[in-house]
Amino acid sequence: MGGQYRITGDKYPRMRPPRRRGRLAVLAAACVTALGLLGWGTLQLVDVFTGGGEKTAAVGAEAGCAVAASPSPTARALPDPGRITVNVLNATTRSGLAKQTAEELKKRGFRIGDVGNAPEEYDKKVKGSGVLLGPAASLDSALPVLAAQLPAAERRTDAAREGTAVDLIIGDGFTALAKQADAERALAELAEPQPAPTVRKSC
Repeated sequence: MGGQYRITGDKYPRMRPPRRRGRLAVLAAACVTALGLLGWGTLQLVDVFTGGGEKTAAVGAEAGCAVAASPSPTARALPDPGRITVNVLNATTRSGLAKQTAEELKKRGFRIGDVGNAPEEYDKKVKGSGVLLGPAASLDSALPVLAAQLPAAERRTDAAREGTAVDLIIGDGFTALAKQADAERALAELAEPQPAPTVRKSC
C-alpha cells in the first residue's frame, strides 16, 4: 500500500463492534424476574397440595366472625313460703278438706288466708287435683312455689285481681299434697341458676 501511512509488524488492531452493555442488563433483569415468578408459583402449588390456602381462608373467616357473649347464669329469685299468703278453698263435696290442707301448708311455712268453700264459678267444677289462682305478677313468683306442693294443679292468673295472695282451689282429683321432701327438692331446683345460652357466631 502506498501512501503516507503504513502498517508494519505482525499485530493488527482488533476491529470488533463496541459491547452493548444495556442489552446484558435487560437480559439479567428478565432472568431474575422469571426465577422469582417460578419460585412464587412453586410456593402456591405447595400450599394447594398441603392445604395451606384453606387454613388461611379459615383463619380469615374466623377473624371476621362476631362471637356473641354469653351472660353468666343467675339464680331465679323466688319468694320464701313465709312471704306467700294462700287461700285454701274446697271445690269438692268432701267436707273438711280445705282445713286439713291449710294446716299442712302452714306446717310447711306458708301463710294461710281464707279457708272455706270455693266460689260458685269453681264449686264442683274442678275435675283435676286443683287450681292455683293468683294475680298476673304471681305467675313467676308465688305460683311456682305453691305448685311445688301440688305439681298436678293447673295455674291460672287474673289480671284484674289485686293484692299478692294466691288461691289453692281443691278439685275432685285431689288426694294429698306432694311429699314434703319432694316439694323441697322441687323448690331447690327452681332456685338453681338457669343454664347459659349457647354461644353463637355471626359472620
